[in-house]
Amino acid sequence: MLTRRRFLQELMGLPLLPFLVGAEKRAEAAQALSQGEEKTPSIGEFFDGEELSYEIGFWVFKRAAVGKLTFRSGEKRGQYVSTLRAETLGVVGWVSRYRVDTYRATMEEVEGGKRLRSLSFEEDVKIGDKTRKWLHEFDYERRRWVRTRKKEKGKIQRYEEPIPPGMVYDDFLTASYNFRYGVYGPIERGRRYMIPTFPRKDSSAYEVTVAREEEERKRRGSQRPEDGKEFLVKLLLDPEVTHSQDGTIEGWLSKRLLPTEGTIKNVILFGDVRGVLTKAIRKSA
Repeated sequence: MLTRRRFLQELMGLPLLPFLVGAEKRAEAAQALSQGEEKTPSIGEFFDGEELSYEIGFWVFKRAAVGKLTFRSGEKRGQYVSTLRAETLGVVGWVSRYRVDTYRATMEEVEGGKRLRSLSFEEDVKIGDKTRKWLHEFDYERRRWVRTRKKEKGKIQRYEEPIPPGMVYDDFLTASYNFRYGVYGPIERGRRYMIPTFPRKDSSAYEVTVAREEEERKRRGSQRPEDGKEFLVKLLLDPEVTHSQDGTIEGWLSKRLLPTEGTIKNVILFGDVRGVLTKAIRKSA
């Protein structure tokens, strides 16, 4: 059953959109290295100042929700904060009591600035005048994962679990920047990527696949790659997470690896839920 708690998360397709944002900055970095430049910006410097805006729709509701994803420098050197804020609009907003979801990841650069590692991940859900909060903290010195839940009337629940040796728990925002930067390898047709995250519903990784060229041509039909459909990317999640038939989320990337669309297929009660990147602002632009 699709509860109100899951409503906006499924509508927004939160695991999809950040992962399907292009990695053209990584390409620029590689070009700079090939030209012999002495210093290439770190992963945090690449994305610092970026803002991405989305519109999400289903059925006849073309703009049922909007979301904005930002990336900023943190209080300490080498630390960064990414925030994703999403809210429902119009009739859908009225039905969901104008729900607002906010996700905030605090991360640090590791491996000499080649990778981001999550330090904390906050989840705030506001429905009407009620708010629920989750805070995940990752202490790699003590190898502990601490989860704190703030419920209604100020009640707090705290859970603590060990982080297995050699394991790094990245939330979906942190993992998305690592993916875009090329931490898990370059984007290649026919390649599969296992992207680690902290355990949820017995799953501790996202499975991302770039379709083979023959499948892309078949799915593209009469449209051309120049129309923004160069790479077909599939994200596979547990169907219980997406509340869909098989847990498949699909998206098209342009030649420059920017998203032109992303769709959660066959969501219960909604059908196909489609997200579109409407605006991208970059500090280096």
